[in-house]
Amino acid sequence: MWRRTALVGAVLALALTGTTVARADATLTLAEPSGPHRIGRAVLHLTDTGRPDPWVPAGDRELMVSLWYPARTPSKVPAPYMTPAESKLYLEADQPDLPSDLFSKVVTHSTVDAEPLRERGGLPLVVLSPGFGLPRATLTGLAEELASRGYAVAGIGHNYEAAATSFPDGHTTSCVVCADRDYPRIGAVRAEDVSFVLDQLTGRHPAWPGGVPIDTGRTAMIGHSAGGFSTIPAMLRDPRVKAAVNMDGNFRYPNDIPVDRPMLMLGGPGHVPAGQDPTWGKTWTQLTGWKRWLTVDDIGHLSFTDLAPLAEQQGIPLQHLDGARVDTIIRAYLTAFVDTHLRHTSTPLLNGPSPCFPEVHFHRP
Repeated sequence: MWRRTALVGAVLALALTGTTVARADATLTLAEPSGPHRIGRAVLHLTDTGRPDPWVPAGDRELMVSLWYPARTPSKVPAPYMTPAESKLYLEADQPDLPSDLFSKVVTHSTVDAEPLRERGGLPLVVLSPGFGLPRATLTGLAEELASRGYAVAGIGHNYEAAATSFPDGHTTSCVVCADRDYPRIGAVRAEDVSFVLDQLTGRHPAWPGGVPIDTGRTAMIGHSAGGFSTIPAMLRDPRVKAAVNMDGNFRYPNDIPVDRPMLMLGGPGHVPAGQDPTWGKTWTQLTGWKRWLTVDDIGHLSFTDLAPLAEQQGIPLQHLDGARVDTIIRAYLTAFVDTHLRHTSTPLLNGPSPCFPEVHFHRP
């Protein structure tokens, strides 16, 4: 699992070769979503009253949740990528040469509290859980892509598990648990977080003011790294999670519990069968429903996030494959997955290798 800030590994590697120089004045921009809808974004501060925070038990568990959704009309306020405090904390520890506000200036394609587009029966929902140490903002590109295609998307900021999480009163928390990681417990905590967020978004009095109904029968979870290995604990805990994707995370739940709901395992080269991570092979045998095991050539662990295209723009690529190309691949396959299992739309992309994406390999051990 990755602990240090976003660009450090790439910066150090490229500094040794002298082949690339970071551009301190670059304006970073997320790729435009390909769907037909405008995108709104709301931010919720949720408190699970009576549930002590597992990492700082003096207070109740608090979460920051970003909600992206199809919008009828945009507002006049562009949605920021990170707060200045989040950007500063995220970068300052290991990469002081980059501007501390770099990530607060990333150009997104959402507007704040835009008027939502309503769908009869409620919107399908995709829950996003970021990698360990990573702010929820690092999955914004994927969230915008899905929202542009008609999904509500909830990106969970798991408090004290990210390098920086800003709250409405102005304080910003850091990654308390990073100093002493208990991965199985992290998975259990995140599963409980997911259930709480679903309660808050779909209950009798939803926590999303002015929002739209959510169809609880069409909910999926996508996680990267720690968020990825939290998907099965979330499904085992909550039947509302109908399908899930693990992006490059090890599986750390007991591998003796069958899972009969759809699961996509999408990883880098280290996650091929009989590769560096034996937990994927063990988990594969316990998946009794629809399942796919895919890997992508020439990418790294952070390539499943916005950091792949953003680092490329910054002049410090994270992987051999072009960052924009990586972003296109991730968006295509994850959109196909949720379309298949939440909208029951035929998506041949998941049936086998595609000449459009020769970097992607299907495994059937």
